Amino acid sequence: MKQNQNPFEDLFGTNIFGGANPLKGKKKDVGNGQDQGPEKFDSNGNPVRRFRPFRGIGIGFFVLLLVYMGMNSYYMLDEENYAVVTTLGSAQAVSQAGLHFKIPFIQRVRKVSKGIKGMPIGYVVETGGSIDEESIMITKDFNFVNTDFYLEYMVNDPVKYMYASADPEATLKMLAQSYIRDTVGIYNVDDVITTGKALIQSEIKEKLTNRMIQEDIGLSVVNITIQDAFPPTDEVMNAFKNVENAKQGKETAINNANKDRNEKIPQAEAECDQIIKNAEAEKEARINEAQGQVSRFEQMYAEYSKYPLITKQRMFYETMEELLPVMKVYIVDEAGTQKLLPLDNFMAAGGGGALPPGEGNTGNEAGSGEVAQ
Repeated sequence: MKQNQNPFEDLFGTNIFGGANPLKGKKKDVGNGQDQGPEKFDSNGNPVRRFRPFRGIGIGFFVLLLVYMGMNSYYMLDEENYAVVTTLGSAQAVSQAGLHFKIPFIQRVRKVSKGIKGMPIGYVVETGGSIDEESIMITKDFNFVNTDFYLEYMVNDPVKYMYASADPEATLKMLAQSYIRDTVGIYNVDDVITTGKALIQSEIKEKLTNRMIQEDIGLSVVNITIQDAFPPTDEVMNAFKNVENAKQGKETAINNANKDRNEKIPQAEAECDQIIKNAEAEKEARINEAQGQVSRFEQMYAEYSKYPLITKQRMFYETMEELLPVMKVYIVDEAGTQKLLPLDNFMAAGGGGALPPGEGNTGNEAGSGEVAQ
């Protein structure tokens, strides 16, 4: 049988350059290698090609396969996600944002968020209703308390997050519930509801963080907060509200007392400083006065030592000069006491010691005269 020597024959069995097919007129059975008879021609003498649908489907499938492989040979990564690239079972994390290439059908890419996620414990976020099996706990003093928590976490290792645990969020929630109950159980109900919330949150976060490091499942704890804490019955709740109001009243009274103290202490200190300053000034004045009197006495004594009689008379006159202007003269006789004018007016009226007419004599007559101040 004659073979086709033209290497450019197309897939439909014809020469792409327009030449005649060497096998024209005969058709070979592919299955058994036998000729199928002469090839058919139309009225114009052109060969009639047989319809082969599977060959066209194969070409279309091949084109679609190439397009699909081209579209799946790259991926885009943003700043808010990790990419976990799995190559024949081996996983690798990619964190750099931008365009990355991968091998189609061999490498598989899954994205993991870098953002902080939240998890409610003890209540439903949408409705706000409590989940009793998660929220009701027993305290150190054997009281029940209904406590809701909100846990914030993030992925720190996307490969371990994907493959180290079947459900890392469920593991984190189970551990968080365990440490919450363990921590709440060592505090009294009053601390859980009122004053001990910050300390409880801090202890739970520290314990849970250390445990997540040990578990190493690709998650880290960001924060955990107590959303609400209240007794499970209305009577107990009202009692705790009264206690809280009393504590607030106590704090208010203490603040008012501190305010009053802060106002009065500076005022008292100012008054004290003023009294001390006045005392110091009076002390200085008296010391100066005493020193002046001592100096004057010493000068007077020096003069007295020189001229005793003259100094004594001068001292007497100076003393009388100070006393007489403020003295009054009274004459006591048998008729009673008669008040006279002050001494200065009396001296002016008497003309050097003479009494006005009818006023009597101020001498030593009849022993009836007495001078008093």
